[in-house]
Amino acid sequence: MEQITELEIDLFAENLPSMDEIKTLSEQAHCGEANLLKFGEEVESNMGNNGQKVRLAAGIGLFILGRNAEAIEKLQKALDCKEKFIYLAFALRRAGEFDQAVENLQSSLNYDADKMNISMEKTSTYRHAGNFEAAVKELKACKNFENVSAEYHYQLARIEEAQGLYEEAMDNYKKALELSGNHQRALFHLAFRCDLSGNEEAAIDYYRQIASSSPVHVNALLNLAVLYEDYGQYDKAAKCVNMVIETHPNHKRAILFAKDIESSTTMFYDEEKEKKKSRKSQILETPISDFELSVRSRNCLKKMKIDTLGDLLNISEAELLSYKNFGETSLREIKTILEPKGLHLGMSLEEKQLPSAEITDHAVIADEDEGLRNKPVDDLQLSVRARKCVQKLNLHTIGELTHKTEAELLGCKNFGVTSLNEIKKTLVGLGLSLRNLD
Repeated sequence: MEQITELEIDLFAENLPSMDEIKTLSEQAHCGEANLLKFGEEVESNMGNNGQKVRLAAGIGLFILGRNAEAIEKLQKALDCKEKFIYLAFALRRAGEFDQAVENLQSSLNYDADKMNISMEKTSTYRHAGNFEAAVKELKACKNFENVSAEYHYQLARIEEAQGLYEEAMDNYKKALELSGNHQRALFHLAFRCDLSGNEEAAIDYYRQIASSSPVHVNALLNLAVLYEDYGQYDKAAKCVNMVIETHPNHKRAILFAKDIESSTTMFYDEEKEKKKSRKSQILETPISDFELSVRSRNCLKKMKIDTLGDLLNISEAELLSYKNFGETSLREIKTILEPKGLHLGMSLEEKQLPSAEITDHAVIADEDEGLRNKPVDDLQLSVRARKCVQKLNLHTIGELTHKTEAELLGCKNFGVTSLNEIKKTLVGLGLSLRNLD
């Protein structure tokens, strides 16, 4: 049962809470679904009051709830003060109105907003807009805070990371933590960067530090669970996921991940049973394991779920060569097996060429689906493991994902059958599918 934390700060008190208190209130509201629901009810109950103070509080509350368009409308009608302009800027930034966000941040300075904090927020806004030159210029104006302000080094690291300067970014995340060991955003991004760079032990250590703090950091817990599962520590992985579900019982990715962990602890593979399937042709059903191949070739084929000679006829040379660690030497080994039997890679594909009319039909369908295929992969709301593997494959759009085969996805480290089935089911719901070699 989800526990409800008392919201100790009253946003609608006679005097508006301080900026730090509002930040604490936001953290409390987001620490669980029940708290967020309770806070939402409180905001709704005050929406009908047209007093300017209440409008300001309601606008901030709507921002905390993620209702940005309503927050912008409410805040624009509120009494001018630093809180109004700052939170209006935050809502505009979320809405992608970056120029207006910067203007409102600048306006807050006329009402005694902290110049350093506003510079950091302007830097963040420029970075979100992809204007790195302006972000760096804004940050240079705060150069005197170098080696003094954790937020300065955090913002510098975010710019460097966005520009692909990963080593420099990690150094500045660490510097931010030296200056403020409780800088949660720096800690999370450092953990995530270690995770992506393969330094999994360091990533686990950083994620654990975040997980030990309050409130619950959902993304840190789920990423930590992925790493624990990779190490076969399923109990620890399940504990992390359960911590998320306890406070966010309807969290879709956490629920999917819980099922993924359960599958990992109960699923067994019997390769011999797979090899005993009925054979259409004795030659084509000859197991790859019957041939002498290098360890690299054998491992690559195994990960691509290529078990028989017949499977090799359903994949092209280009497909094999695109697979990680599969090179020309391995390709020559495969050809040496096939050629004496009068076979070659992609033979089955050539025999199943579509008639020109059917190809035309597919082209029409592709045109109709272009808008859908250009949407970001994030729109699919995949589980943590599936999303992480898609990121490692550098897939950004749904169309790029549909151009991959099951073999290519399964070839990604830690990408299993459960995640594959999740992606296939999600794509089917959109009328799409992965590329099929059959």
